[in-house]
Amino acid sequence: MSLEWEQIVIDREEKVVKNRLHLDFRPDDQDAEVARLLALGARRVDVGQAGDEPWVVLADPEGNEFCILSS
Repeated sequence: MSLEWEQIVIDREEKVVKNRLHLDFRPDDQDAEVARLLALGARRVDVGQAGDEPWVVLADPEGNEFCILSS
């Protein structure tokens, strides 16, 4: 399978609406993956978690939220 892009548009405006797509990842080691992603520029996001959820909500540098699930 080959993907070709004719144009990529980068939008630097602040996020004002909910993401249209939400990604969940299930790594073998949740703690290690969260640490790796934080080191790469992700940040923790509070979306109303109680603190005992089996997932961690992060956002990439552009504000796109995603979850790291426990395995």
